[in-house]
Amino acid sequence: MSPIISPSEFKNLPTENLVILDARTGKDVKQSYLEKHIKGARFIDLDKDLAEIGENAAFGGRHPLPSVEKFAETLSDLGISEEAHIVVYDDKNASNAAARAWWMLRSFGFEKVQVLDGGIQAAEKNGLEFSSGEEVFDKASLIKKDHWGLPVSSLEGVENEIENNSSAVIDVRDAYRYKGESEPIDLVAGHIPGAINIPFSENLDENGNFLSPEVLKEKYEKLLKNKPEHLIIHCGSGVTACHTILALDYAGFPIPDLYVGSWSEWSRREGKEIAKDI
Repeated sequence: MSPIISPSEFKNLPTENLVILDARTGKDVKQSYLEKHIKGARFIDLDKDLAEIGENAAFGGRHPLPSVEKFAETLSDLGISEEAHIVVYDDKNASNAAARAWWMLRSFGFEKVQVLDGGIQAAEKNGLEFSSGEEVFDKASLIKKDHWGLPVSSLEGVENEIENNSSAVIDVRDAYRYKGESEPIDLVAGHIPGAINIPFSENLDENGNFLSPEVLKEKYEKLLKNKPEHLIIHCGSGVTACHTILALDYAGFPIPDLYVGSWSEWSRREGKEIAKDI
């Protein structure tokens, strides 16, 4: 199953076992959801459901993963069973939290998970049905897991891979953040020494849709030529990095490691070198 689904394909999906997740983020986002969302969509919260935010971002970053036990409870509360076909969307071309939700669901063992290409804007443009208010659904049985199924890297792991030149570490943040020109979110500007910059926005066309799998494959093969085959992807806090992991999966590459702590952890950890290209 393709990890990306177009609005036209979405229209033709059978409704049996279909679960739609609204993963938008931002100020008053729950109110925005209540005012308007794709019909049947259930709201999933980045900070509460897709992360377990700790006291110190120097250990885990700004959006650490929740425990698998906690995520299992979230899925139960959202009425998501093992048979579910899940479609998730946000309002920022999947870079918001839709790709993070996709990664976590896939990592939890779900095979039928897709991201709506173009998000809520494309849904509206293509005439998908919308509704408002809370959606009514039943809780699902608890799914038991004991670990995340997709590969993750720790800060120490990233450091070791760079030192041994055994992985290509990709920073998907905007170029100005990578270069260290300014930093709008974290405390320090710059990047992990040895990391290369491929902004997530380069996965998209001029309309904000994902490039075709063929184009993405050719693009990344050129960008990663003469680089180690093993990839580690990071961003600011392990959310937008999932956009590039999604794009790589869509293009047919093996799913790379996610460095969840990302720049928010590295830049806060005492003694870690900060690189800048200015």
